[in-house]
Amino acid sequence: MQIDHLFGGSALAPVDSEGRVRLPLFVRETAGRRSEDRTLVLGPHEADPCLSGYDRTYRRFLFADTERLRLREDAPALDAPRRARRAFGLTEEAAYREDGLFTLPPMVSRFGRIEGLALFVGTGGAFEIWNPEIAAQSDDADLSALARWRLGHDDPSKFTSEEG
Repeated sequence: MQIDHLFGGSALAPVDSEGRVRLPLFVRETAGRRSEDRTLVLGPHEADPCLSGYDRTYRRFLFADTERLRLREDAPALDAPRRARRAFGLTEEAAYREDGLFTLPPMVSRFGRIEGLALFVGTGGAFEIWNPEIAAQSDDADLSALARWRLGHDDPSKFTSEEG
């Protein structure tokens, strides 16, 4: 299976007290090209203090990747079950309207500490949802600069990579 449409871009979006947020256009368009059911899968990121999101069909890629790692002889025995739980057990689905409005499921919203604002960041096959204040404090200089810029605290020339 091949992914023809990738999540690329970033945007800051307000989150209301009920957890409702409007998906940025880059997420809505890519998800719409990859799946017609307007449902996202959201869960805690594997390593960072944010959420990971993708369409339902992307689960097949995650399963294949999890199985590949499970079958590696040099992989620690406990890594595969933990990866599988995180990828499949700690996720929730969220339907979104044609205009992109959806409600963040409370469990995953707590994992990502999302409140007031959400920073969406494309990562190719998936996208991340960050609390922008947490992203601004990240060890990743580019992510931190992106968050500060989206929050209006900084200038985009602070990016360390040429892509900015």
